[in-house]
Amino acid sequence: MKILVTGGAGFIGSHITDAYIKAGHEVVIVDNLSSGRKENINPKAKFYEMDLLDPKVENVFKNENIQVINHHAAQSSVERSVADPARDANSNIIATLQLLQHAVSYCIDNFIFASTGGAIYGDQAPVPASEESSCNPSSPYAISKLSVEYYLKFYQKVHSLNCVTLRYSNVFGPRQDPYGESGVIAIFCNRLIQNTAPLIYGDGKQTRDFVSVFDVVSANLMALESKDNSGIYNVGTGIETSILSLTESLVRLSGKNLEIEFGPPRKGEPRRSAIKYDKFKKHFGWEPNVDFDEVLLQTYKSFA
Repeated sequence: MKILVTGGAGFIGSHITDAYIKAGHEVVIVDNLSSGRKENINPKAKFYEMDLLDPKVENVFKNENIQVINHHAAQSSVERSVADPARDANSNIIATLQLLQHAVSYCIDNFIFASTGGAIYGDQAPVPASEESSCNPSSPYAISKLSVEYYLKFYQKVHSLNCVTLRYSNVFGPRQDPYGESGVIAIFCNRLIQNTAPLIYGDGKQTRDFVSVFDVVSANLMALESKDNSGIYNVGTGIETSILSLTESLVRLSGKNLEIEFGPPRKGEPRRSAIKYDKFKKHFGWEPNVDFDEVLLQTYKSFA
């Protein structure tokens, strides 16, 4: 099938593109390269460099026989969303709505949406949280993702668009951007390579559910076969890892004699976070099966 991957030059999107092509599918990429990189783009993919808010995006649908949309393009920084909520909403809500309109106009079979399980549930949810847990987003970024989920329900009900939402926990792996603030492992790896001490915001006791990008890729492969399983699914490990213990592991792995530094906590970030994947396992047979330490080492080496 022919699949449009938005954000296909980015961290997660490029890995998904590689897997789709390896599986025999054709891939078209739309990416404005604001955070994606040309070197991530699979040479067998057709690439359009443009922003999803550009009206010319419709030409992609006119020129390509797109059957599935895999939507990973987004403003993914919690900190930036707090500083500029309007820009976050334009990137994550308005751009997605335009994409959904194209999906309906051009009879797209399946819409796969990358949401967040790491930020959408909030501090009031049980840990690990399930898809039935209440959502209490504490940042404009998380609010924008939840808003899109409601729009997807609307498009599914009114336009019969098959929609699969994948709520990721904290994804990590090679190609992750070390210069943002949403990929703590990549940021710390990059600092260690440069012989700079890792900087933890807060006391380090905050927890996250770290899932390998390779497990996320397998989830997106399974989501292609979702005709009877549209809905919302968590993609995580259900395991809490403190930022402090993660950082200590990375320092040991690097062999660097560096003292961990601490700064003030960031606004809008949950204290604890982990998500259950039982529902996705039940409907698709998915579960994380990549060794954490192995991918952590692979990620560190990718920055060397």
